[in-house]
Amino acid sequence: MQQMREPSASESYFWPSVWALVLHVLVFGMLFVSFAFTPELPPAKPIVQATLYQLKSKSQATTQTNQKIAGEAKKSAARQTEVEQMEQKKIEQEAIKAAEQKKEDAAQKAEESKKADETKKAEEAKKADEAKKADEAKKTAEAKKAEEKQLADIAKKKSEEEAKKAAEEEAKKAAAEEAKKKIVEDAKKKAAEDAKKKSEAEEAKKKVAEDAKKKAAADAAKKKSQEAARKSAEDKKAQALADLLSDTPERQQALADEQGDEVAGSFDDLIRARAAEGWARPPSARKGMTVVLQIGMLPDGTLTSVGVARSSGDGPFDASAVAAVKNIGRLTEMQGMKPSDFAPYRSFKMTFTPEDLAL
Repeated sequence: MQQMREPSASESYFWPSVWALVLHVLVFGMLFVSFAFTPELPPAKPIVQATLYQLKSKSQATTQTNQKIAGEAKKSAARQTEVEQMEQKKIEQEAIKAAEQKKEDAAQKAEESKKADETKKAEEAKKADEAKKADEAKKTAEAKKAEEKQLADIAKKKSEEEAKKAAEEEAKKAAAEEAKKKIVEDAKKKAAEDAKKKSEAEEAKKKVAEDAKKKAAADAAKKKSQEAARKSAEDKKAQALADLLSDTPERQQALADEQGDEVAGSFDDLIRARAAEGWARPPSARKGMTVVLQIGMLPDGTLTSVGVARSSGDGPFDASAVAAVKNIGRLTEMQGMKPSDFAPYRSFKMTFTPEDLAL
């Protein structure tokens, strides 16, 4: 219930003052109405009526008598007027008394109204106080109920938290056990994998060693075959040169005509073969690359200059081809050649590919 506000001092005297002012206005209004509607009194009649006759001739006695009669009439009229004034004054006093009585009645009624209003206000204040007390009691009960509910909620929350904590501890314990098992299983699995990898590594190592041995044997056989081919070619060329040098001029010319192209091709192959022996293949070397080298040579077979006439587009491969040819140093097989046969080799161009150098 809403608490009623206590009226201030100005509010307590406001309505009594209004009622008093209204009552005064009513009293003065009633007085005005009473005066306005008061009946008019009949004109005063002289007690003594006398008729005066004007006589042409008057005696002194008559004159005195007339004066006496007039004086009596005047006195009677004055008394009548006085009586009327007294009655009027009495009426006015009664009206004033009635107005005062009405004023007193109105004041009494205002006082009674004021007392009734005060009584009503006191009752209302009492009711408001009782309602306030009831509201406070209700609020106290609600606060107590809310406090009890809050305590119950706190207890419930605490219980739930404890249960949750216990569940989390149990879950953590189970997770720890599971993690421990997983660690053991992972360790076993890793050990098995490591053993497998080690075994595979050993097998791979053995295979690499075997492949290396096979490659070394193949390389040795290839090198031996190349050496035999080179030696055979050299022997053949040496024999051809010997034939050219030891036979008659006619025989030499015939052999030169027959074997000129073959010897020239053989020398190109010989230069490629000697260059392949000292070639270090760069990582960038790929099939299809072609480099043209400009080579300078003396009649005794000494290489004087090696340069790139047309690049393959790959610098490391070009450089490796130049180095491989320079490493030849000297071709003793060129000795004893006729100047006409050697002339093409004084300064010539040769084309090299990775396949040529990887014989």
